[in-house]
Amino acid sequence: MTNGFDERQKSFEDKWAHDETLRFRVEARRDKLLGLWAAGEMGLSGDEAQAYAKTVVESDLTEAGDEDVFRKIRGDFDAKGIARTEHLIRTKMAEFLGEAKQQVMHEVK
Repeated sequence: MTNGFDERQKSFEDKWAHDETLRFRVEARRDKLLGLWAAGEMGLSGDEAQAYAKTVVESDLTEAGDEDVFRKIRGDFDAKGIARTEHLIRTKMAEFLGEAKQQVMHEVK
């Protein structure tokens, strides 16, 4: 009886690990897309835009949740004198999360 329970527990643990991996990939993709958008708003392109997007992805490793990413974008816009509302940035975060989910799920199939 414990063998069946152990198998079931392992199955749940494997699914949880898989789901967490997907969640991480989706959030990292969202951050990259957001970073590329923000780079474009700041007049960056090519390698500069890619490098900036990487810093946005890395900023999400600071703390749990999305606030570290929001503060990064908000701070960079403010430093460059680029007026973008909190609502716009958060809307873009939500839009890119949806796009990132689609992209990652398409890759997983």
